[in-house]
Amino acid sequence: MAEAMHLPHTGKPGQGLRALFLLVLSLWLASCSQSAQVYSFGGPTMGTTWEVTLAELPAGVRVKQLRTDIEVLLTTINQQMSTYIEDSDISRFNQADAGTWHEVPPDFARVLEAALALSQRSDGAFDPTIGPLVNLWGFGPTGHRDQAPATEERDAARSRVGWQRLQWDAANRRLWQPGGIYLDFSAIAKGYAVDRVGEYLSGQGIEAWLVDIGGEVRTRGNKADGQPWRIAVERPVAGTREINTVVRPGDMAMATSGDYRNFFEDNGHSFSHTIDPRTAEPVNHRLASVTVLHPSCMQADGLATLLTVLGPEEGMAFASRHDLAVLLIVREEDGFRELMTDSFRRYMEETD
Repeated sequence: MAEAMHLPHTGKPGQGLRALFLLVLSLWLASCSQSAQVYSFGGPTMGTTWEVTLAELPAGVRVKQLRTDIEVLLTTINQQMSTYIEDSDISRFNQADAGTWHEVPPDFARVLEAALALSQRSDGAFDPTIGPLVNLWGFGPTGHRDQAPATEERDAARSRVGWQRLQWDAANRRLWQPGGIYLDFSAIAKGYAVDRVGEYLSGQGIEAWLVDIGGEVRTRGNKADGQPWRIAVERPVAGTREINTVVRPGDMAMATSGDYRNFFEDNGHSFSHTIDPRTAEPVNHRLASVTVLHPSCMQADGLATLLTVLGPEEGMAFASRHDLAVLLIVREEDGFRELMTDSFRRYMEETD
C-alpha cells in the first residue's frame, strides 16, 4: 500500500475553541497488507472538523450508526459548552443575573471541575473565567479586531476574571453566578470531546482507533497493518506544514498549542490568541508551540494552554515538577530550539 497521510484540520478556530496546531499522520507504511481494511469518516463540529479512523470493525457494527451516534454526542457537547451558541448552557450561565444558582449537565460539570483543578494547580495561569479577555482581544464570538484594546478596556475586562469567584456545588451540579463571570472552555472542551468519542468507540468493542477533532488527537491500539499510530508535530512557522517531530503515542492523547496561526498584528506587534489571565494580555515570549502527551485529551488540551501561558522557563519547570510528557519549541535568533521532558522523549520516533 502506498504511504498516505492523515492531516489535521487546523482552519479557523470558531465556536470559542482555540486553534490547535497538531499535524496528525496516519502513515501507512509500504509493508502494510494490501487486504487491510481501514474505515475513516468525519464531519464538521466546534468550528472545525472531526475525523475517526478505525483499524477494525467488529461484526455487527456499522459505520453509518457510528457516525450518527458520534454526531449526536458532539452536538450535545457543543450545545453545552459553545459560547457561539446563544442558548447553550455556558451562554445562559454567562448571561445570567448576579446571585443565581445554575444546574449544569454532567459533561459540563466534568469539564468545569477539570478546569478549576488546572486553575488551582497553576495559580491562575489557566482560568476558565477568561472569557471577557478572549472577547476583548477579538478571539471570541464578539468578532475579530485589528487594534489592541486600550488600557482602560483591559482593566475593565480583567476585573471580571477570576476563577476563585466561582462557587461550585458538586453534589448538586450547581454553579453560582456572582455577576459578570463569563466562562470560556475553549482551552479544554475540544480535548474532552475527543475523550468522549474515544470512550464511545471502545464501548462499541472497537480496540484500534484514532480520533481527531481540529488537531486534538487520541489513539488506541495499532493501525490495520499492526504498526503503531504515528503523529507528527508541526514546525511552528505560519503558512507552512513542515513536520518537526514524529511520535508514537500508543494509548495516549496529544494536544499542541501554538501562537503562529491565530493572531493579529497592530503597529508592528503580533498578538497571540493565547491570553495570560494574570496580565490581561496575549502571551509575549519566545515559546512558539507546546505539545503534551497525556492519557486524557482533555488534560493534554488544558495543559498545552497552561504551559503556553507560563512560557519556556516556567513551563519547563512546571512540566518537570509534575512529570508531564511535554515538548516545547522555542524561537531563537537562528531558528528553533527544542526542550522536552524525559517522559516525552520515550514516545519519539527514532530517526536515522
